[in-house]
Amino acid sequence: MPLQDKIESGEFVALGELEPPKGADFSLFLSNANLVKGRVDALVVPEMANAVMKAGSLGGCMFLQNQGLETVLQVCCRDRNRLALQADLLAAAAMGIRNVMVVGGEDINTGDHHQARDVYDLDVLQLLEAIRELQAGRDMAGIGLRGAPRFFVGTAINAGATGGALNIELEELKQKIDLGVKFVVTTPVFDLFRFENLLKRMGTENVAVIPTVLLLKSAGMARYIDRNVRHIAIPPETIRAIQKAPDKVRHCIKLAGETVAALKDMGLAGVVISTIGWEDKIPQILDQAKV
Repeated sequence: MPLQDKIESGEFVALGELEPPKGADFSLFLSNANLVKGRVDALVVPEMANAVMKAGSLGGCMFLQNQGLETVLQVCCRDRNRLALQADLLAAAAMGIRNVMVVGGEDINTGDHHQARDVYDLDVLQLLEAIRELQAGRDMAGIGLRGAPRFFVGTAINAGATGGALNIELEELKQKIDLGVKFVVTTPVFDLFRFENLLKRMGTENVAVIPTVLLLKSAGMARYIDRNVRHIAIPPETIRAIQKAPDKVRHCIKLAGETVAALKDMGLAGVVISTIGWEDKIPQILDQAKV
């Protein structure tokens, strides 16, 4: 059953995040995908996450779809103008890619090509409007298409925003839903109490909420994220527990699995499991969560 049908029927979905390689050798990419085949409902393929140059999301999705795996294409405002974005979307539709996730993209300065130039010809809302027009059979110039694409459209939301930043996130979410967004993927969630408060303000009636569960690899990684990544807070007791655990990797898998289970119990649409190269741990996380 396609991802859209599962979500719309109320089935809890598990998505895996799978980074394309920095190179033309896709053998490890395929091996990692095969590790989770049958355990996840679709694979989210990031578009040069953290502005690090890698094979693109469209190429990664096409490669995996040819292997019989359903994917979620990330469409990023940072690197392409409106011509290229529309062209990529039409190509994706022609290749059978139905799930798209519109993202703004991280700042170029966080990546490995600091001389690159941001594009941002369109912002997220404008790109969502462009997708709506494409699905209505017209491009952004109002010219008719020979065959309109059909997409299940999603976007991202900053689950850790507070104060005025949160108000802006929620207001933009309303606009995104009006433009056809059906699912939102959150930034990584570690503090469930704080996340529950966000859900009360956000609501889940009009959009499928899919939080990201990030597998921590060590107490050092957890401390770094807590101190340096904006809008992501990791409870100090979580960091201490990892530090004290005799088998730290096993404990981190247990934490991720428990988070998945708790989010499922909240009645959410699903989760995205991000392991940053440890895709072989995804089945263990799902086993821990009994999903």
